Amino acid sequence: MRPRQSISEVFSTFLKFEFDSVQSWVYDAKLRRSIQNCLLQIPETKNSEKFWAIYWHKSWQTQPNSLAEGHLSAYLQETCYWTTQRTIPQFGSVHCKLSDCFQLAIAEVPKILKGCDPDQNGSLKSYSNVAFGNIIRDALRQKQEIDFSNDWALLLKLSRKQLQESLQSAGLTTEIIASYLLAWACFEKGYILTKSPGIRKLQRPDEDTWKIIAQLYNSDRLTQLKPPGQECNSQTLEKWLLFCSKQARSYLYPVVTSLNVSRPGQTEGELQDDLPDTNESLLANLIEREETETQKNQEIKIKTVLIDAIAQLDSQSQQLMQLYYQQGLTQQQIAKQLQIQQYQVSRRLAKVRESLLLTLVRWSQETMHISPTSNVVKHVSAVLEEWLLSYFSNPNNNTAQEQ
Repeated sequence: MRPRQSISEVFSTFLKFEFDSVQSWVYDAKLRRSIQNCLLQIPETKNSEKFWAIYWHKSWQTQPNSLAEGHLSAYLQETCYWTTQRTIPQFGSVHCKLSDCFQLAIAEVPKILKGCDPDQNGSLKSYSNVAFGNIIRDALRQKQEIDFSNDWALLLKLSRKQLQESLQSAGLTTEIIASYLLAWACFEKGYILTKSPGIRKLQRPDEDTWKIIAQLYNSDRLTQLKPPGQECNSQTLEKWLLFCSKQARSYLYPVVTSLNVSRPGQTEGELQDDLPDTNESLLANLIEREETETQKNQEIKIKTVLIDAIAQLDSQSQQLMQLYYQQGLTQQQIAKQLQIQQYQVSRRLAKVRESLLLTLVRWSQETMHISPTSNVVKHVSAVLEEWLLSYFSNPNNNTAQEQ
């Protein structure tokens, strides 16, 4: 896997897997644009990975599920990959793809961000290295236990909460779940009462045990179920318990299918090619909303700065701006009305524009940390001209200016 080189790459690229191995780094366009804009505003941090890790983490703390989470997920790609590669061999008996374990771990980035404070606990990478390892080990231990447990052994290992959550995820009604939980509790009690000493491997209960389980259920249902329901024989209870085992197995460790695998029975194309063609992902929508809000706030601040600057102009300059931008007079017409030469009008207009442009550039440099390069000044000048036309064409603004 090629190490990433620049800050822009570190905070905006993601690993692409093919056949369970890394193929390349892939850019997220909006994350790339975001970090590049930030580097333009704070150019001295162009090589400071630690600075941006702390910056985005602090930003995430105030705005979870925002652009910051995408940057940090990109940042932790390498850490997650190497942790996954080290952890999987520890569970040689468990068959699990590296790409699947990687995706399982990287999905927990929000949980990791919540538990880490880079200012107190060292670097985010060091913390996530341990956290990713714990997440993967817990998942593989659970898979190992489930893979090697038969239905009856699994039922005895379950807690009531785990089974209840499994049944709820299956969409069963409260009444049915209560019946299944009671059947499971009677199974536990009946199995323990009849278990022969010295038997290590848990097997299907024998007929005598099933009779005890049925008796316990039919007795307890009268006091523990509302309504108590019908009596159940051992065949019905066995069917219920096997269903419980199946649901718990699929709930506790669902089967993960990579979207990069080939379509069944085809040599070309991947499963992800069949996904609905949506215009924007959830992350893209979040980024767009954040960018729109930021732009609106900036526009309000710029408007305030320029209105204050116009208010500080002398009366002659304000009159000149109104004649040119509000009434749309040409320089010749303005010169005739003010009884001065046309070149004087041109010079005064240029001087006023230069004054406003200088105010706007200084504000951008001090507030947004934008270096006043020639391209930046050229862009700001074009934006200023457009704003002046819009501002003086608004009757409300004109009235306020005259007052």
